[in-house]
Amino acid sequence: MVSKSSGFLPNSSDLRLRERKAQFDGTEVLEDFLRDNEPVEDKLVKPLKSSIFSNRNHRFHTYVCLLLTLVSFVLRFYKIDRSNIVVWDEAHFGKFGSYYLKHEFYHDVHPPLGKMLIGLGEYLAGFDGNFDFSSNSSYPDEVNFKIMRQFNAIFSSLCTPLAFYAARNLNFSMPTVYLVALMVCFEHSYIVLGKFVLLDSMLLFFTVLTFYCLSQLYRLRECQLTVKWLAWILATGFSIGCVCSVKWVGLLITALVGIYTVSELYCLHCDRSLSKTKYLGHWIVRISALIVFPLILYMVFFKIHFTLLYKTGTGDSSTHSLFQANLEGAQIKPSPRDIAFGSCISLRSHGLSPGLLHSHPQTYPDGSNQRQVTGYSYRDGNNNWIVKYSRSSGKASAEERVYSDNILFLKDGDLLRLVHEKTKNNLHTHQIPSHVSKGHYEVSGYGNDAVGDLKDDWIIEVVEQLPTGNNTMENKALIHPLTTSFRLRNKELGCYLAATGLSYPGWGYNQAEIVCKYPWNQRDKSTWWNVEDHINSNLHIDQTFTPPPTKFWTDFVVINFAMAASNNALIPDLDKYDRIASEPWEWPILYKGLRMCNWNDKTVKYYLLGSPFNTWLSTAALPILLILVSMELFRYQRQSLQLNEKKAWNLFACAGLSFIGWLLHYAPFFIMGRVTYIHHYVPALFFAIMTFAYVVDFALANSNRYLKVVAYSSLYAGCTFTYWYFAPFCQGMPEPNLTYVNLELLPSWDVTNAQYN
Repeated sequence: MVSKSSGFLPNSSDLRLRERKAQFDGTEVLEDFLRDNEPVEDKLVKPLKSSIFSNRNHRFHTYVCLLLTLVSFVLRFYKIDRSNIVVWDEAHFGKFGSYYLKHEFYHDVHPPLGKMLIGLGEYLAGFDGNFDFSSNSSYPDEVNFKIMRQFNAIFSSLCTPLAFYAARNLNFSMPTVYLVALMVCFEHSYIVLGKFVLLDSMLLFFTVLTFYCLSQLYRLRECQLTVKWLAWILATGFSIGCVCSVKWVGLLITALVGIYTVSELYCLHCDRSLSKTKYLGHWIVRISALIVFPLILYMVFFKIHFTLLYKTGTGDSSTHSLFQANLEGAQIKPSPRDIAFGSCISLRSHGLSPGLLHSHPQTYPDGSNQRQVTGYSYRDGNNNWIVKYSRSSGKASAEERVYSDNILFLKDGDLLRLVHEKTKNNLHTHQIPSHVSKGHYEVSGYGNDAVGDLKDDWIIEVVEQLPTGNNTMENKALIHPLTTSFRLRNKELGCYLAATGLSYPGWGYNQAEIVCKYPWNQRDKSTWWNVEDHINSNLHIDQTFTPPPTKFWTDFVVINFAMAASNNALIPDLDKYDRIASEPWEWPILYKGLRMCNWNDKTVKYYLLGSPFNTWLSTAALPILLILVSMELFRYQRQSLQLNEKKAWNLFACAGLSFIGWLLHYAPFFIMGRVTYIHHYVPALFFAIMTFAYVVDFALANSNRYLKVVAYSSLYAGCTFTYWYFAPFCQGMPEPNLTYVNLELLPSWDVTNAQYN
């Protein structure tokens, strides 16, 4: 029999005494006793709290969670319509939601799920889509913006119970679980973002939901491949699909799930009792649930997106020609069906940036110093090119009447010269390196009918001919608008006209780079082109033509690459000061906040800034955790600490996942070229809070009951008081700016400075 002094089993009298005390402190008796008596060297790596609760205590914890959830709803719904103007990015996302009600196609840098949910909120509010959400404009009486905002606030409010149960699944002690939920409930940045029609609350909700599902998988790690475990891994895949369909930042929480999954599979690989067949089954289940299922879900949301937006709209230019032609009210007008020499055409690329071939008077700053040739998505007179005879044909300087007297249709294999309609320059290439991508040749606008050389000549090569919408096949030997895909090969150099998917810098107006390249094979879509618009007064316009239906996979790929290109274009303008932008190093220390609206004395003002209690303490906890883990690993290396697989898993799940989650959601912003704002720290802050909770739980693990009461009471009070003191930041500041001078803790907080609005 093991004695009490051994620290492993309690005697019966102690158990009875602690059972009587359990109703007062709300903790499970046996696990609490074992924690108080375990050796100090094991406390970092042992589970911090058992998931086994008595029914009575379980109900008590549920009531606490419900109370905090109710408070969370109250804080976010409180005076949510206090400001009746369009606040910050409501100007974007409110408008995007309205497009679903009007069924007009639009383009944005983010996937569609969040904006479809915003559209659903607007539908529930009875909105007809006819308000344009101009920044700082007042909502008209007929627009029920209160319901729209309340719908969005639901997502922010539900983060509180998810955080509660995620912390509980990770075996934090119940007082620490309460602390986590309280910090999420009272977090100023979460509250203020939850009050408006924005994507951030939805992103946070699905991020926390994914982490909660991951914590469930950790809790069920001994029950893998059971029905319950399979249900939760599918739920994890569902939440991954949703978070990635709101913003691509969701890939960061996906990476965290991936790290956990790979670690779990490695441990299974080391289990020699597991057969190879069953181990393969573990791989198949995880790949299916965590990769294939989310990808299918992501594609389903895009399918819904395309189905809802069937009318022409502001985003047409981000798609390929066939997609535009199939939209109701398409801007692509009926035209002659056969291209002839003398025709005026526009050409659209099939590459990663499906822009129209474009030129303008501006020249390259180096290289040939000839006129720029770019890819430009929007309709413009500078996209027009005249199909002329090649220079080697001897007809290059012939009169224009040749084209009207003798109509010669363009066919596969013909030599041609493309002349820019406005500048009169030839589409030209030469052995001068391209400006952005490497290993290709520059394409420029050069010369005219009289001046030029054989590098002005291109050979057209048909690569695909689609049937019309009536399923009839046009003459495959000729070139037709929309249905014929072709390549243009330079006669002299043998390279092909291509769009690289990259963009020129400011001197090229950030338009797409056009080069002449040697493709890897004929299927290289960067070298594929089609005629979009066709004008020729000497040819008959076919009014009966029906475009072929577009293919979902093509639409899906093109729009995602267009999103990537738009994201890459969001770079800081060094010539212009962006007063609301911030650097990543500023976020964990709350160097400054963000004004969400104009800042005059009569406006209800909102200041986006994290709670000083939550942010500063969680930031301090990050290096402390590294020190604690390093010390324990050093002791393990010195063999003064026993660390088995179970203890290592507890340390990894309780401390490692939170810290890695913070690192994944924070570090990438240092290497991103795009402009950054303080709201980008919202998901990372959640993981920092979880890290702080672990440090608190570890620090108080072996403390006596009275010290714990004092410590946790102080933390609860500090969190609550900080919210109350800085509540105007997130609940609105209707008074003149100087009224809130007491809230300006740091001189970098521009709360009262009204020098700009």
